[in-house]
Amino acid sequence: MEITQLVGYFLAVLVGISLGLIGSGGSILTVPILVYIMAVEPVLATAYSLFIVGSTALVGGVKNAFLKLVDFKTVIVFGIPSIISVYVARAFIVPKIPDVVFTLNSFILTKSVALMLLFAIIMILAAFSMIRPNKNQEINSVIKYNYGLILLEGTLVGVLTGLVGAGGGFLIIPALVLLAKMPMKLAVGTSLFIIAAKSLLGFIGDLQGSEIINWKLVLTFTSLSILGIFIGIALSKKINGSKLKTSFGYFVLIMGIYIIFKELFK
Repeated sequence: MEITQLVGYFLAVLVGISLGLIGSGGSILTVPILVYIMAVEPVLATAYSLFIVGSTALVGGVKNAFLKLVDFKTVIVFGIPSIISVYVARAFIVPKIPDVVFTLNSFILTKSVALMLLFAIIMILAAFSMIRPNKNQEINSVIKYNYGLILLEGTLVGVLTGLVGAGGGFLIIPALVLLAKMPMKLAVGTSLFIIAAKSLLGFIGDLQGSEIINWKLVLTFTSLSILGIFIGIALSKKINGSKLKTSFGYFVLIMGIYIIFKELFK
């Protein structure tokens, strides 16, 4: 096994730790690891990310359900439009994107580069949402739903998930906290179930294509990520989540800027 693969598999554990600690960041790490370290083609990497993050989030969601940190009504309200839109995006939208999106003089924007740039932009937006202090930390006795906004948010998150292979936890958690007035810890556990459902359904959309899946790589990466989420859930009881989230936000911001420069000036 090459040294780069060993590094990639080691970082897979960090993917799970991120999901276990803050309920997001899995795909933000997974796609760059697969593309830049394990040399997976970007479009295929987004598909692998859906399976890896979805499977890991499912395990974490079940663990949080036993801790009574999952609101299943919200999983249904938010999850159904998200699942439908991510499946449509992976099965019908992504395959229709041309290999060359557009050209301008000597500049050629390919499908792979376009998806990585979109991913980087989402990373930067996610970074700001994680860096910004969360003022809603108290437990609310009653969860209030703005159904219209939650359905719209679920649909938009699903489309973004389908396009770039992101689990969307960095978008789901703020939506649950702000739109459903949900406490942070409950939002994290609920987010994991939503991420699992729409990511795995999106991956099924990919199976209808002609891509050849490297199951050895995917299953090994997923197993190590699942190990990481157990570590993350255990660490979450001892580490200040808000400080960790802010630090991770700055890391994601740097990674997003790095990807943009790498894709545009390689």
